[in-house]
Amino acid sequence: MPDADTTTATPAGRKRLVSGPGLLLVWLYGVMVVGAVSRSAFQISTEFDRAPLAYSLSAVAALAYAFITYSLVRGGETARRAALVCCAVELTGVLAVGTWTLLRPESFPDTTVWSQFGMGYLFIPVILPITGMLWLRRR
Repeated sequence: MPDADTTTATPAGRKRLVSGPGLLLVWLYGVMVVGAVSRSAFQISTEFDRAPLAYSLSAVAALAYAFITYSLVRGGETARRAALVCCAVELTGVLAVGTWTLLRPESFPDTTVWSQFGMGYLFIPVILPITGMLWLRRR
């Protein structure tokens, strides 16, 4: 029985992206999907009028994390490029929202996933897209 190498092509001919550090990226993005989706869903459904901008941005973060996770699992060149672009957009969002929350904290009565560059999430939101882009460029 041949070895199951995670860098080989999938049955559809797509090259997998979840070998080595890519597997850790999928796991971390998956954790972030769960955290951001559950946080934003709860906040939007129970107290949206308190901080609509913050809660909407958390939902956008959840969508970005879900798309990147899906792209990494799907594999293939098109998915790699899409994930790379989405990581760049994610990093731009983290930097913009992080800066905004530091310069104008009154705009955010509650925090977002990306507030203060993801401090509430151990800065994973700012580290993850950088790591993802490095990994995806290398692949």
